[in-house]
Amino acid sequence: MVHTFQCLGVRIAVDVNSGAVHVLDELTYDLLTALAKREEDGESLQGELPEELIAALPQYDPAALAEIWEELRELKKEGLLFEQDDYIDRDKAASMQQQALVKALCLHVSHDCNLRCKYCFASTGDFGTGKRMTMDIETAKQAIDFVIAKSGNRRNIEVDFFGGEPLMAMDTVKATVEYARSIEKEHNKCFRFTITTNGVLLDDENIEYINREMSNAVLSLDGRKEVNDDLRPTINGKGSYDVIVPKFQKLIAGRGTKDYYLRGTFTRFHKDFAEDVKELASIGKNVSVEPVVGKEDDPYALQEADLPELKAEYERLAEYLKDHRETNFFHFNVDLSQGPCVIKRLRGCGAGCEYVAVTPDGDIYPCHQFVGNEAYKLGSVKDNSFDSNLSSQFAGLNVYTREECAHCWARFYCSGGCSASNLLVGGDIKHPHKVGCELERKRLECAIALKAIDAGMAD
Repeated sequence: MVHTFQCLGVRIAVDVNSGAVHVLDELTYDLLTALAKREEDGESLQGELPEELIAALPQYDPAALAEIWEELRELKKEGLLFEQDDYIDRDKAASMQQQALVKALCLHVSHDCNLRCKYCFASTGDFGTGKRMTMDIETAKQAIDFVIAKSGNRRNIEVDFFGGEPLMAMDTVKATVEYARSIEKEHNKCFRFTITTNGVLLDDENIEYINREMSNAVLSLDGRKEVNDDLRPTINGKGSYDVIVPKFQKLIAGRGTKDYYLRGTFTRFHKDFAEDVKELASIGKNVSVEPVVGKEDDPYALQEADLPELKAEYERLAEYLKDHRETNFFHFNVDLSQGPCVIKRLRGCGAGCEYVAVTPDGDIYPCHQFVGNEAYKLGSVKDNSFDSNLSSQFAGLNVYTREECAHCWARFYCSGGCSASNLLVGGDIKHPHKVGCELERKRLECAIALKAIDAGMAD
């Protein structure tokens, strides 16, 4: 399979199975595009240039086409074009590692929040339970014990303090870090902590603590003041931008070399999200602005009819970032070197098997977006119960077991998409939804084009 596209004035071909990326001139692009449309396996590259291809490209001299044809044949011989799908045996993929080690926790220390975001998947903090609460320290310790037990011989463990708003349970956050650090050596573990916060409760003490103890900080802000204040009001309906931004600026100034991301969401209400990326980049260089996920009847949810406008906006953003490389936009980061590991490329985030969420009650779910859906409850840290059969269903999801992924050029980059989003939009964790897939493919095209430009492969 070969995918050809044009972006940022660059003509590109991606050989899906080898991972090779080719920057092309106009003639080569047109010839390869015509060939890719005729067949997926490139078998005709074994012979002479077909007359029908010459006829399909009358604007070019046949001798020039024949010369390029020979170059394409050489690329195929080198395994860089129309490579066979031998990345992993499909039968092996279907049965691979059905029970994975749990190596990451999303620790819901708070099911309460001091904002009332209009698109909140957590129902403004209580995850639809009608019960606002924070996690007690004993439950947090049980969660740490659980992940140590379930992580086997794996040394590195990730814990993300999440909510709701985790700063509303800062005592639990601190006690959890202290407990994990006190026992990690005896269990040969190394904990890496992240916190996701809306920033309202940040003060000097919390900023100093986060910058000392957290390897990463995810700072929620939706971009421009008018956009953020429309979508992320406080409990009393007032805007939150002016309260939060100075605190985020102070936290970022103290991060040093540690990671952080200013993380926003764009919705159908504000589709010119490139402007929000620019706004966030003026606050901090590491930016993530993601499309909202919602049911089709949610007023803020992105629709198929929005796709042309959204794709054009991604290109507009890429054009801006081409000249502002100091901005690190998360969704244009792409690895073209066939990393990470095979399982990561085939299965993605590992929700439900390698990664789970724990609620303030101690209940275990595949990830934060499944919380409250009893059909997907995996167990509890209170009694060390864990549904291995349900976890195995998630472990078995990959780009070969998801039918729609099998013939998608982007499959080894997106790894099959988000199971929670698939369930919310389409009602089935196994089937990716069209809007999400279309936007993912567009982001990848922009990212690959930027990589080509950065590498000096294009004018």
